[in-house]
Amino acid sequence: MSQLPPCPQCASIYTYADMRLYVCPECGHEWSGEAEEESTSDTPAIVDANGTPLADGDSVTVIKDLKVKGSSLVVKVGTKVKSIRLVDGDHDIDCKIEGIGAMKLKSEFVKKA
Repeated sequence: MSQLPPCPQCASIYTYADMRLYVCPECGHEWSGEAEEESTSDTPAIVDANGTPLADGDSVTVIKDLKVKGSSLVVKVGTKVKSIRLVDGDHDIDCKIEGIGAMKLKSEFVKKA
C-alpha cells in the first residue's frame, strides 16, 4: 500500500486520492500531487543583483560602495570577492575581503564575476 501525503493545510493523515488530486476530508482542501513534488524540490535560490543564481565558491564583484558598520572602512565599487559561502539570513553571503577581513554581504549589492 502506498503512503499518501498528509494535508498541507491541516496536516491530517486521512487524505485520499481522487483522480489526479489529493483531497482532505477534514478541511476540504484539494491539491495536485504533481504540484507538491515540484514545491518540495524547488529551493529558493540566492541570486545576485542581475538575477544570476549564486553558489558556494563563486567569485562576485561589489556594485556599490558599502560602509562597514562600526568602522570607518568602506568596501569600494569593483572590489572582487573570491570563494563566497551562502548562508541563511538577511545578509546571505559570508566572505573574506582582502584588507578588511571576514564580512557578511547582501546578495543585492554584488554581481557574479
